[in-house]
Amino acid sequence: MTRDDLIQKLLRIEALHSGATTSGERDAAASARQRILDRLHRTAEEDPAIDARFRIHDFWSRRLFTALCRRYGLWPYRLPRQHQQTLNVRVPRRFLDHTLWPEYQELSSELTRYLSEVTERVIAEAIHEDASEAPEVHELPPPA
Repeated sequence: MTRDDLIQKLLRIEALHSGATTSGERDAAASARQRILDRLHRTAEEDPAIDARFRIHDFWSRRLFTALCRRYGLWPYRLPRQHQQTLNVRVPRRFLDHTLWPEYQELSSELTRYLSEVTERVIAEAIHEDASEAPEVHELPPPA
């Protein structure tokens, strides 16, 4: 997958979560974003915001979640003495459950798959072709 392929796939995921119904809408990322923002504003009127806390250990996934929150006008934050992997955001529960979190999970999955492919390719080309995990052994082999 190329970088451009990844970007197009991420935009299609956003369009899917916006509730787009036609192929023209799915291709219009700006339209998809606006539909999600409209849903957030409607939901906020009916469903008061909660303070949601997340623990996202992976650096890249945390950056993605933070950017996604900001994209929809939400403000991710950490309180004093909270760990780096902890993020808080004030968001309507329904928007969180039906839009923000499912979209994040799909985007994170695609981004993780892409980063994993790139990492494995670079390691294989620059370091060693076998970058697989070390096997679990019950007995150590004799010293070489």
